[in-house]
Amino acid sequence: MPVTSENDLYELVRSAIDPAALVRHVRAGQDGAIVTFDGFVRQESHGPATKYLEYEAYEPMALAKMREIGSQMHERFAIHGVAMVHRLGRLDIGETSVFIAVSAPHRAAAFDACQFAIDTLKRTVPIWKKEYFQDGAIWADGEIPPAAPKPKPAS
Repeated sequence: MPVTSENDLYELVRSAIDPAALVRHVRAGQDGAIVTFDGFVRQESHGPATKYLEYEAYEPMALAKMREIGSQMHERFAIHGVAMVHRLGRLDIGETSVFIAVSAPHRAAAFDACQFAIDTLKRTVPIWKKEYFQDGAIWADGEIPPAAPKPKPAS
């Protein structure tokens, strides 16, 4: 049976995300920390300047996966509340695309749970990003891993 809290909130929205409202939503008297992640549209990501993004999702499955991540967070970390909201549709530079707030009695659990949430969301939730540029658009594959270090020449 999934582990949840009455303070948990999972949403896909088509309008601006209000981070302050989400922080207020998870804040409770028994908590001593809230850690947040605010992912927003950047102007450039590995090439030409981005004009805007569009996000699409398989919404029923995306929400189910977000709730599953929340349940895993409650099982693994000593947290109290989770708010996880992802934006869909067109987003301009600087707009929040994903916001996660995690409340907990202690900061370490909140930090660890928030990191787990965004990493797991990016890997498992069926939400797709299309980047628009001056000369066209591409569907993004996700994070580009850092280049492997070059071997040092033998001395």
